[in-house]
Amino acid sequence: MPASVNPTLVPRSYPLVPRLLDPGFELTLRPMRYPKFYEMYRNAIRNTWTVEEVDFSLDVNDLKHKFGPAERHLIERLVAFFATGDSIVANNLVLNLYQHVNAPEARMYLSRQLYEEALHVQFYLTLLDTYLPDPNERARAFAAVDNIPSIRTKAEFCFKWMDSVQSLRRVETREQRRAFLLNLVCFAACIEGLFFFAAFAYVYYLRSRGLLHGLASGTNWVFRDESGHMAFAFEVIRTAREEEPDLVDDDFRRQVVDMLAEAVECEFAFAQDTLSGGVAGLSLKDMRQYLEYCADQRLSQLGFATHFGARNPFPFMDLQDVQELTNFFERRVSAYQVGVQGDVGFDHAF
Repeated sequence: MPASVNPTLVPRSYPLVPRLLDPGFELTLRPMRYPKFYEMYRNAIRNTWTVEEVDFSLDVNDLKHKFGPAERHLIERLVAFFATGDSIVANNLVLNLYQHVNAPEARMYLSRQLYEEALHVQFYLTLLDTYLPDPNERARAFAAVDNIPSIRTKAEFCFKWMDSVQSLRRVETREQRRAFLLNLVCFAACIEGLFFFAAFAYVYYLRSRGLLHGLASGTNWVFRDESGHMAFAFEVIRTAREEEPDLVDDDFRRQVVDMLAEAVECEFAFAQDTLSGGVAGLSLKDMRQYLEYCADQRLSQLGFATHFGARNPFPFMDLQDVQELTNFFERRVSAYQVGVQGDVGFDHAF
């Protein structure tokens, strides 16, 4: 141990340089231990947008004159899910994630993510006020967790994994760390990477028919944000595995597969409700295949073998993937970007 370090100040059970999931609240940004998290933070800042830029004027005309009962039911269910989905994600981020990721540059990203979740909540609030002018309809949408069974099932899935780590104040043991990582997998892969990607599929299907361009344009930005959230979470998991290889074993992989399979069933029940009126061009068979495809994509991103062997049945989502996900962190986004000035040298001391 260097002579300048007082050994009484170093917890005996942890290495001098803390690992990502070691308990504590590391404040030192120099030298930077995890520059990739800082770059993710900077990329998120570059992709700043505001709800006020979304124009819903054409959407109102579409809803009044171009939608039948089946399409209106789809939209009502979709906005009801949106009304609560991002709030659940934000609550988990504050209550269960921020306190356990012990790297200041990672916490910078999580702070930015919390802002983006609040922005999404504002976007969906504006969406609800625009699409559902009747106050009673809006009230039912905001109470969807209580009165719409297919949305309540998804919320209960979220709450189960939130509750699984709710009592953890420190992640010290291997089992505690694994529980934390499983919560992170749930929210990144299942909720943001499956529940929301299914919702995006409905939006982009309608866009492919020339409908609801305001919703689609706002969803483009949400899609990009959510893709960044997933990438960050998967990098946390990759880093934790690199630092502590014994955290992930065959049993952990089985738990992740089971979790994703349950998420697929929850989302398929929502699809059965959402498409119950019969929407031309969207079949339940294709929706299940798309959900299984998304689940396989998340398994691949985690470095695990795929489970379902499903292919994407929606060409309009293939195009979206190309537009929004390809080289996400390598390219400059032309759709909307603000400048970030100044460079940071990652190897500077102070």
